[in-house]
Amino acid sequence: MPVARSHRYFVADIDLEEFLARRSSLIATVREGHPGLTRAVLIRLEDGTYTDTWHWETAEQMGAAFAALPTFPEAPLTMALTRDGTALNGQVVDER
Repeated sequence: MPVARSHRYFVADIDLEEFLARRSSLIATVREGHPGLTRAVLIRLEDGTYTDTWHWETAEQMGAAFAALPTFPEAPLTMALTRDGTALNGQVVDER
């Protein structure tokens, strides 16, 4: 069953372009070793924060990828441009 991890954080406007470049590199690196990542959606909310939801084919694939995250040098470089981050995991119940 598909699963998702949703992050919510703040990125300063001055850092957004660099953040997007680093995020793109991180996603590509994750997909190289963990092809279960089906999509990653970044949304800027009206309060200025962002939600970044990564969709996975299975919970096992997501777990393996996030367990390997410390081996991806792009991860701390990307997240260094965020603040006040939270993350939640969930199971996809309906998708149209």
